[in-house]
Amino acid sequence: MIDTYFPPMYENSSFHCPHCNVKAQQDWSNTSYYSHGSATPIPELRVSKCVHCKRLTIWYDKTVIIPLVSLAAKPHPNMPDSLINDYQEARSIVNFSPRGAAALLRLALQKLMIELGESGKDINKDIGSLVEKGLSEEVQQALDIVRVIGNESVHPGELDLQDDYDTALSLFELINFIIDDQISRKRKISELFSKLPESKRNGIAIRDK
Repeated sequence: MIDTYFPPMYENSSFHCPHCNVKAQQDWSNTSYYSHGSATPIPELRVSKCVHCKRLTIWYDKTVIIPLVSLAAKPHPNMPDSLINDYQEARSIVNFSPRGAAALLRLALQKLMIELGESGKDINKDIGSLVEKGLSEEVQQALDIVRVIGNESVHPGELDLQDDYDTALSLFELINFIIDDQISRKRKISELFSKLPESKRNGIAIRDK
């Protein structure tokens, strides 16, 4: 299983630091500016300090402005090459355009359907086909979440992802979860099965005919 990623979230007491990438406690401080000997609070500007690396993350209006790094989960180690560019582009813009990132992840999902043996022409039908083949309800729901939110980001309807940063970040985690379940888990089982003695594998094949 992939390690859980805890992206930086405003006022959270701990998360993966954007500087050292370690999940660590964060100490929060308010800011002020001084003029003519008096201090005036700046409520929109706050600072979190990583207990592990001691470096500061600066937030303005509840959004990270320094450092300029993506807060979305990194691509799964077994992510197919066909998805990497779209996924990384989505990571690069999610801080500024959650809706744009969701649209790119919807495109990545379409390409993932092809990697899973489906047509890639109609994601909804592809998911239905996977369900018929025994896809678990949990993975089906993850697929549909990315599909629906991605579609809504391209053709706005009942959902408005323009400022929904937290939901956009969750989509990255869902893409990685789907890859972990549908690609990594099956690859690991296949590798373990191939290590069985050939006579045992032949016997299993004869049994299952």
